[in-house]
Amino acid sequence: MNTTAVQPGLFATMAVLLFAGVIPVGMAEEAVATGAAQAPVAVTPEAVVLRNAATDPGNGVSVPTPVAAAHAAAPEQNLGVETFVAKGDTAGAYTVQPGDVLGISVWKEQDLQGEVLVRPDGGFSFPLVGEVMGAGKTIAELQREISSRIEKFVPDAVVTVSVRQPQGHRIYVVGRVNRPGEYVTPREVDVMQALSLAGGATPFAALNKIKVLRRSADGQTAIPFRYEDVERGRHLEQNILLQGGDVVVVP
Repeated sequence: MNTTAVQPGLFATMAVLLFAGVIPVGMAEEAVATGAAQAPVAVTPEAVVLRNAATDPGNGVSVPTPVAAAHAAAPEQNLGVETFVAKGDTAGAYTVQPGDVLGISVWKEQDLQGEVLVRPDGGFSFPLVGEVMGAGKTIAELQREISSRIEKFVPDAVVTVSVRQPQGHRIYVVGRVNRPGEYVTPREVDVMQALSLAGGATPFAALNKIKVLRRSADGQTAIPFRYEDVERGRHLEQNILLQGGDVVVVP
């Protein structure tokens, strides 16, 4: 690190450093009294830049105070709390499920308005659009798909899709909970919210052995869930959003 030797008069040097907060008052008085500052004062560019407040009020670099320097040098504290951020543009958005009743309308087209029921296979049909696979898609995705299909019949069509009855999003909570059973939710809920809907666990529940059973085209999988970890703010990726048909088992 390069330094610049500053050799003004003793009193002027101590006055500048005292004003800048680099040295305390007692040290300045002792240096002036004993002449200990006769030697050149080594000042690093990072430590202080002299400023003439009368002629140069806006330039230069302010001298960092000891408190600010200590704060800047202090390492960032880790409080032991993890933050899990769901990835994807549609994270947290409601996905259509079999059994849902959707409302579809095309602006200024009376014959292209109505309700459709999402069949058990996940599909539905709509005039001029034909068959649409709706299960697993968000409302925004369905709007874009229907708009693109209907554009050749109705140019610049304004399509609106809404969920009239979210009957398809059914989850199940079984085992040692206060209110086991089937729950129809208007939006996606996570495991902790599902346990809350079921009234919480009973006193003898094995909270660290909870499983989420999920069925897919490849079969059924068991997703582990440790309640105490999530309760303490750790391993939050376990607190997944439940899909329609998921079963939360509390042993």
